[in-house]
Amino acid sequence: MSESETAITDSQNAPAAAETEEITYQAVEKDGVVTAIWEMKGRKHLRTIDPRSRQGREILNLYTTEDVDHSAISEAATP
Repeated sequence: MSESETAITDSQNAPAAAETEEITYQAVEKDGVVTAIWEMKGRKHLRTIDPRSRQGREILNLYTTEDVDHSAISEAATP
C-alpha cells in the first residue's frame, strides 16, 4: 500500500471516531451562580447556552441535584 492510499484510509476512519464522542455540558460558574453552559463534543466547544434561556433551564434541571438552590439563577434572570 502506498502512502497516498494510507492517508485516504486514515482520513476515512477519522470522522467515524469523531462521531462517537458524546455531547456533554459544562456549567461555568462565577460567585456560585451559573453564568453559561458550554456544549462540548470531546474537547471541542460547540456552543455556549444562556442558563436563563428555556434550553439552559432544561439542561440545568436535568443535570442538577435536588438539594441545589435554583433561586440564585432566578434572581440573576430578573433585571
